[in-house]
Amino acid sequence: MHETAHKDDRTTADPVDGHVGARIRQVRRARGVNQEQLAESLGLTYQQVQKYERAANRVSASKLYQIARLLETPVSAFFEGLEATDAKSPDVPPAPDLTAFLQTAESSDIALWFPQIRTARQRKRVAELIRSMVEDEPEPRA
Repeated sequence: MHETAHKDDRTTADPVDGHVGARIRQVRRARGVNQEQLAESLGLTYQQVQKYERAANRVSASKLYQIARLLETPVSAFFEGLEATDAKSPDVPPAPDLTAFLQTAESSDIALWFPQIRTARQRKRVAELIRSMVEDEPEPRA
């Protein structure tokens, strides 16, 4: 007998797939391309692009290559920052969860605006503001 997969079975997306999907979304938004435009250029529906970006579906190598060409970016750009998530050494502090950040609606805006802050002092103040907001956040109830 063989096992069959059921639609209700939920599996967690591979972290690499999540990272690549988040990077697709970030690059797409940075280029000013919406999901519908990218989908049409790829011969897909916008829902399929959404699934790639959420890592609900894996992106094939050929499709990733097409996406890179359409967004005028190297394929390697979709893997940038992935090495940081592989650090397992106890001497190295854990890397931030960039995939979760990149999947937020605001990540592209922050990525576009933050480098435009001209002084290191102002960038540091923004980082301190974000840190203080996180520290002031009440603990979730169990």
